[in-house]
Amino acid sequence: MKITKLELKNFKRFDDLTIDLTSLAEPAKLVLLIGTNGSGKSSVFDALEFTNNLAKSDVKIGEPSKSDYYSKNKETRYQIDMTFDNERSFHSDFFLIRDSQIPNNGFYGRTSIRQIPKLTRTVIGKENLAFENDSDRPRIFIDRDNRFENDIEKITVSILADVFRKNTTTEQIKESYINPINRAFDNVFDADDNTKVKLISFSPPSEGKTAEILFEKGSSQIPYDFLSSGEKEIFNILLNLLTRKEYFTDTIYFLDEIDLHLNTLLQKNLLKEITENWIPDNCQLWTASHSLGFIEYANEAAHAAIIDFDSLNFDVPQIIIPSPKNNFDVFEIAVNKDFLSKVFEDKKIVFSENTDTPLYNNLHIKDTIFFNAQNKADVFHKAKNNPSYNGLIDRDYLLDEERIDLQERYKNLNVLNYYSIENYLFHPENLDEYYKGVGKEFNKEDYISSIKSERTANRDKVLIGMAGARDSYPFYRENENAARLKTIRSNNSAILQMFDSDDFEIFYKVFPAKDYGTGIKERQNLNHADLAKTTWFKAQIEAVLKQ
Repeated sequence: MKITKLELKNFKRFDDLTIDLTSLAEPAKLVLLIGTNGSGKSSVFDALEFTNNLAKSDVKIGEPSKSDYYSKNKETRYQIDMTFDNERSFHSDFFLIRDSQIPNNGFYGRTSIRQIPKLTRTVIGKENLAFENDSDRPRIFIDRDNRFENDIEKITVSILADVFRKNTTTEQIKESYINPINRAFDNVFDADDNTKVKLISFSPPSEGKTAEILFEKGSSQIPYDFLSSGEKEIFNILLNLLTRKEYFTDTIYFLDEIDLHLNTLLQKNLLKEITENWIPDNCQLWTASHSLGFIEYANEAAHAAIIDFDSLNFDVPQIIIPSPKNNFDVFEIAVNKDFLSKVFEDKKIVFSENTDTPLYNNLHIKDTIFFNAQNKADVFHKAKNNPSYNGLIDRDYLLDEERIDLQERYKNLNVLNYYSIENYLFHPENLDEYYKGVGKEFNKEDYISSIKSERTANRDKVLIGMAGARDSYPFYRENENAARLKTIRSNNSAILQMFDSDDFEIFYKVFPAKDYGTGIKERQNLNHADLAKTTWFKAQIEAVLKQ
């Protein structure tokens, strides 16, 4: 179950807020809320916990104190509406559930107030807990989350039951309760054998003594109480997910401030580990941060959406959609502009169009970082107006001399030599290298023949869009460049001559490979990211950036 739209009216600090994720190609597995302190991120978690409480059967509804807590305007009812990817929905109005299709285990949240500096419980079974109903959860998001010692009790009781009732072997117990934590530690801490943390054993509380949880660090054995705050934070979260995973398998997880006490590398590693290895694929994780590590991971991950709350006026209706990936501006949440400039002062910053950016970054071109821009016009204006920025745009329907003129006139602007990035990815030379790399046959001549056939079959369709596309280009809009703009608009016949050329390398420059030729058999079931890993593709992009 994954949220695709969340609407809050008169709720906490929001007058009328919509978080709309429907534009994503696939429902996001990770939704990262970013923004400065006090920007409204935690109010979203209040809405999720409120929905969680209403979905449970152990909550008394209609409590006046809570209605005052949630209402922005006390004289108006608040409202929560959610839609999900599995056609479920939830609609509530002031503690009255008007329509709900959410299962009892549809939500699972952790507040930021969950750190336990030392163990205190000395007996087992003091509390009668229904873990399947999440009965020990805090009811509002400013309450302390006391699940940690309950998790310790549950896992130690489970270990004892396995030993005495199921005759489980030591190795089986380690694989069930110890090894998952240690594999996560390896991924998160990324440390050598002398500094990484390793879980050794659990012992339950008894005879007036607290539980004993032992870890190994280098050659030393240390108890839980002596771990650092960051190590405790990570263990707390992982243990909680391990002990409760069986109950929450079709669930919206919302975990607040899981980056507490962590440096940038640990932030990124922890979010990656939780999202990819601990949250089931059919579930969704919502979390909030203004930390660089979280933003960096969400920026890179295809299954993540970044929702930017910064500088928004929530006294008026707001609709927030996911921020573009590799958007330079989102990093300003974590660090100020002056610091960003220092971080990237030795790097070439290149803005590129839409979904092309991750493919360019994966090339690891020396001292070059690509950031996402909204479209061709956005790239052009960034490169034109800021000497610190460079731009890389698709060629589309430009003549050779028009392309050269642009790059000479706007020194920070680079233009692809072919119509779009797809022309490179599906170029015969690139496919030839790719297929050789995977040990498959590829006939270059047959493939070129197929492209020429596609050109002939779709010629009329291309011509319809060609003139309009050239007329929409953002170049030369200044008054002093009116003559250049007029020339571009009058050169359509020259572009047509390129398109009709018998020379493959001439017509392929203006052939829209991203729109046509998609049915050619040699292009079927190929991943763009795999095609962008060839030495030919990297060499071509490096050559464009040097022009």
